[in-house]
Amino acid sequence: MKKIRQLTLFVIICLLFSMAAPAAFALEAPQLNGQAAIVVDLDSGKIIYELNKDEERSPASLTKIMTVLLTLERLERGDFALSDMVTAGADCRQGMGEDSSSSGILPGVTLSVEDLLYCALLQSANEACNILGSFVAGSITEFVDLMNQKAAELGCEHTHFANTNGLTAEGHYSSAYDLYIITKAAMQYPLFMQIANTQSYQAASPAVNNGYPISNSNALISAGSIYGSNYLYDGASGVKTGYTRAAGYCLVSTAQRGAMSVMAIVLGCDGQLNSDSKEYWNFIDSRTLYDWTFDNFSYRNILSTTEPITRVNVSLAAGDGVAILRPAEDLTLLMPNEVPTESIVRSITVYEQKLVAPIAAGTVLGEMRLSADGVIYGTVKLVNSSSIELSRTEYIKTRIHDILSNGWVIAAGCVIGFILLMYIVLVLRYRRLRQKHLREVRRAEQQRRAERERAYAKANSAKQVPKKTPIRRTEPDDPDDFDIDAILKDDFFDDDFFTGE
Repeated sequence: MKKIRQLTLFVIICLLFSMAAPAAFALEAPQLNGQAAIVVDLDSGKIIYELNKDEERSPASLTKIMTVLLTLERLERGDFALSDMVTAGADCRQGMGEDSSSSGILPGVTLSVEDLLYCALLQSANEACNILGSFVAGSITEFVDLMNQKAAELGCEHTHFANTNGLTAEGHYSSAYDLYIITKAAMQYPLFMQIANTQSYQAASPAVNNGYPISNSNALISAGSIYGSNYLYDGASGVKTGYTRAAGYCLVSTAQRGAMSVMAIVLGCDGQLNSDSKEYWNFIDSRTLYDWTFDNFSYRNILSTTEPITRVNVSLAAGDGVAILRPAEDLTLLMPNEVPTESIVRSITVYEQKLVAPIAAGTVLGEMRLSADGVIYGTVKLVNSSSIELSRTEYIKTRIHDILSNGWVIAAGCVIGFILLMYIVLVLRYRRLRQKHLREVRRAEQQRRAERERAYAKANSAKQVPKKTPIRRTEPDDPDDFDIDAILKDDFFDDDFFTGE
């Protein structure tokens, strides 16, 4: 019976400890078909979900995002206009097989830059990318060099291009995260998303798609997609589909719900051409990622600029010498819904080297990092809410201390102190010698007086009264009237210097 009571007590204690322990906030990951994926918040750049985000994989037609980006850069620079006409060269179908995605453009056909951009993004036409490459850079090879230069400029570490369109080739690869970087750069051009969100486009040239309208291949936003209308997603927009047998089915897309706007990228998914599946999992995975993100994350107002965070002492400051630090801006963070606000840990860093008056209002004096369960959710700068004036008294004290702390000042002080000490020694020696001289003068005078008195007494005793000679009292010599040369010849520190004898 006693053992049972002890076991019961042990279980209760374990339960109490488990209740007191900090909770871990870990979301159950979404179940995906693809080999690599990423979800990124477009406002903050925060990665919400990742799966093999840096794995180097064949990007298929997602390559065309870079091709269009470079074309839009030159277009904005003024190198050409959308309406400029371009003639397809003999190499426009370079590397293309019979099953390559195409708008049916043949060598010698002339069409506008605008038509080529729509063919590249909406219908994923491989020949359209080759034509744009030759037009923009002079040749396909030189354009591919520009693609790799741009990838490096953007900071892509797992990307290398071998062609303009994404057909399978040795040394042609990218990663989910690098494709996010490239797509984010392309989205800075309004025309890019305008084209990517177009449901259907009628080219001016009848040679494009045999004169028929081009439909958007992104089944999340286009009911007329070649992949059917079963994958439409409310709030989705852009960007680009891709498929080769080596790459699998791929998709870059964005979606917005309320205040949240995110990008999802999935790579290496199954579909009808590379598996027994009757579904296209690049669309299914993207929908899964969006539902998981919007169901589990939301924006929360964490900090306000009116909230005092900490007080710090300021050197040389007038008044109480204290600065009150507040957030430089209101902070709204995208966080998991299950993370309670009170569990957020605030880690404050103060820039000590800046805490010297005078300080203008709004000066950044520190920063604060917010985290929960080891996950960093955001960082905000801390500023002083009001200006801090300089105390002249404290400033003067500090300047004096700084001056006296200098090595050359200390050395000069030592020299001056030594000179002063020698001066004091000389004065003391002068006074000692002067006193000694005066004593000798008085002693000599006393001896002369004593001898005269003895001589006078002797004469009286013999009744021989000499002629009286008036006795002249000899005053001691002027104390200052002595032979300084004789003094200096004496030993400077003789034995009786310190005895006073």
